[in-house]
Amino acid sequence: MFIRSVKLKRPGMLLGIAALAAAALVIWAVISASGRHPLAYTLKTEADRQQFIRDMGWQTAKEYTECRSVELPAEWSEVYDRYNELQKQQGFDLEPYKGRTVEVYTYPVYNYEGHTDKDCMQLTLMVCDDRLIGGDVCCTELGGFMQGLKK
Repeated sequence: MFIRSVKLKRPGMLLGIAALAAAALVIWAVISASGRHPLAYTLKTEADRQQFIRDMGWQTAKEYTECRSVELPAEWSEVYDRYNELQKQQGFDLEPYKGRTVEVYTYPVYNYEGHTDKDCMQLTLMVCDDRLIGGDVCCTELGGFMQGLKK
């Protein structure tokens, strides 16, 4: 068994503590940044969107039924706050996109349990700069409902 003792002088000890603090700060920044954006899907083409939809477990039309440009308001109402809560539950956050124009793609959903013979189920993808920033699956019937993208 070997024992070694080291005597540190004050400037060396301060430099070591500063280096450890800097390393801890870098690790914290990497972890917190990955926590803010856990989902990063690039959806440049219809094929990319279709693959994502299949990965989520849905069967839809081979092409969107509607694509429109929507400007997200800079100031949100309670409705947008609640919708963004749904987005946050699935790892998205629309707040950085306030005031920006996004593309909204809508697809009919054919395999929603209990609604397979109805035209009321649809999936919506929100895309900005070719990146998925949010979306939902909803029932458009009176008294309908909304959920996240994953089946």
